Amino acid sequence: MITDPIADYLTRIRNAVKARHRIVDIPASNLKKELTKVLYDKGYIQNYKFEDNEVQGNIKIALKYDPSTKQSAILSLERISKPGLRKYASASELPRVLNGLGIAILSTSHGVMTDKEARAAHVGGEVLCYVY
Repeated sequence: MITDPIADYLTRIRNAVKARHRIVDIPASNLKKELTKVLYDKGYIQNYKFEDNEVQGNIKIALKYDPSTKQSAILSLERISKPGLRKYASASELPRVLNGLGIAILSTSHGVMTDKEARAAHVGGEVLCYVY
């Protein structure tokens, strides 16, 4: 039993990047699917596929690497809000990651979105993670 599925999701991606894997399999949930869509839209992963053939389903994520330097597009994945200590931010105090070069992924009342999208929509929420 996993107590923090989002931390498990981020750790699986982090471990796959360190091991230079091309594809990583992750057990699916609705929140993990939304996180995957945000990572794809912002260009941190190459592609993804949702497989719903099992009870829970799987997410297959194709990681993105620079062909010349073999460097991953994801340099760091950091979990911010944890089950023991939730971190929330209002619309006026949304975090900026690396002075705007990275993204903060938030869970808001309008769905899962980045800090820039939340700032434009004037909504706050739970800060899930930082990606850069």
